[in-house]
Formats: sequence, structure tokens, C-alpha cells
Amino acid sequence: MGGKILVVDDDKDLVETITFRLEAAGYEVSSAYDGQEGLEKAMDIKPDLILLDVMMPKMDGYQVCRMLKFDENYKNIPIIMLTVRGQEQDKNTGVDVGANDYITKPFDSKDLLTRIQRILA
Repeated sequence: MGGKILVVDDDKDLVETITFRLEAAGYEVSSAYDGQEGLEKAMDIKPDLILLDVMMPKMDGYQVCRMLKFDENYKNIPIIMLTVRGQEQDKNTGVDVGANDYITKPFDSKDLLTRIQRILA
């Protein structure tokens, strides 16, 4: 297994929990705590997958996703949106900006790992 995953979320406790679970599963994890930092780290480390919150300071997850998906160098990086915004319209917006999957918080960590494994397979 393995691979590089970037977790972008302004909830530091959640980032810590996700990082722990992913590292235990054999992934190399980097983190960012706002949209701007997430975009910069994604461009710097070019991860194999990005877990991206929607509502964050400086730049929201939709903007980050859109910018990465419209850039030839980063458009193939899979992005899973993680958010409390679970309305159908929010999911559609995530898909419209290029997200590969959309998970509503709170979520089951086993489900998250299964989705990551499926995308990276």
C-alpha cells in the first residue's frame, strides 16, 4: 500500500486523527490548515491524493480543487472532499469543480480508508 496523502482542513484535531489512521495504514501524510496553504503544499509535494475540507479560511476547498483541476500539472491528483456540508447541491458543486469523491462529516474512518484505497488502486 502506501502513497503520499495531503490532508487540508482547519480542524487540527481532525487532521491529527486522520493522519494517525492513514500513517497506521502505511501512507505518508502531510497537512495544511487553510486553503491557501493546502494549494501551495499540493503544488510543492504533488501528493498521490488530497483530502480537502470545503469550509476553510483564506480559500475554500472548492476554490482549491478548481485551481488544481484546471492546472495541467495537478489535474490528475484525486481529491476527496471532506465536509459537514452534506446537501445534494454541495455534493454537485464538489463534482463540478473536479472532486473524485465527497464524504460528509462525521464519517467512519474505515469507510474513508476504503475509498482512498479504491481511488489509489
